[in-house]
Amino acid sequence: MSEVIHTPWPHDHTPTETELRQLMQSEGLKPTRWTNTSGDRYMVHSHDYHKIVYCIEGGIWFTLTDEGDRTVELEPGDRIDIPPGVRHGAMAGPEGVSCLEGHREK
Repeated sequence: MSEVIHTPWPHDHTPTETELRQLMQSEGLKPTRWTNTSGDRYMVHSHDYHKIVYCIEGGIWFTLTDEGDRTVELEPGDRIDIPPGVRHGAMAGPEGVSCLEGHREK
């Protein structure tokens, strides 16, 4: 099993984009915002860096190909950490999705 980590949002309130940006910046990450409309897909791929994604609004499903197509769903405030080389795809949820993404080198 890969070292993909899914961290659900631990608080009762829905986070703001500013709050999520501050969390990422406190880890030395430079967050970039991206959005997708309902059903948009990312085909299976991998990266040579550690990818960190927080969901701001909507939802997205990440599929982990090397884990029997295990699916991880992100809702607002949830985070996924994907190590370098881990093959994954993604699909935006029915309401679309907005996320913040940051990278760490190997």
